[in-house]
Amino acid sequence: MTLPTELRTERLLLRQWRADDAERMAEIYAEPRFLEHMPAHDLAETRAQLDRFARGWSDYGFSHWAVEEAASGRLIGRAGLMRHDDWPLEEYAVEVGWSFDPEYWGRGYATEAGRAGVDCWLERLTEPQLISITTPANVRSRAVMERLGFTLRGDTHWHRYDVVWYALDRPSTAV
Repeated sequence: MTLPTELRTERLLLRQWRADDAERMAEIYAEPRFLEHMPAHDLAETRAQLDRFARGWSDYGFSHWAVEEAASGRLIGRAGLMRHDDWPLEEYAVEVGWSFDPEYWGRGYATEAGRAGVDCWLERLTEPQLISITTPANVRSRAVMERLGFTLRGDTHWHRYDVVWYALDRPSTAV
């Protein structure tokens, strides 16, 4: 099942990636506050990541969108759904995630974009569970996960990092 390639929320435009987005995302990835919880990505690594997002759209019909602040048209981060074929606890897990420019933290954008991803999972995908992953110290992302209804399910080591993972189970349709 395919997700919309572009979505508008109240304050955001979630759209496909453009070639010139790599420079802006590399700037975000270089922000010191961003680096407190996420690994650094130089421009070449950022371009490779955007290529992986494009492959996700091609292979699975979904991946991360580029996130623009609708009022300014400025690229402020990324958000969306990703399929992880290397998640150690479940084969082919689907994760909702987000990364934003620290200048835009605290405005509810991660929750807004995350909600769009959750809604797409509920409406268009069939996986019984949606996960979300972060580092244990990333209390801001953990709070977003909880606002979206996710519950802490555990911790593990993945991609050279200790991580915590939260999950949201698909509501039962039993009568």
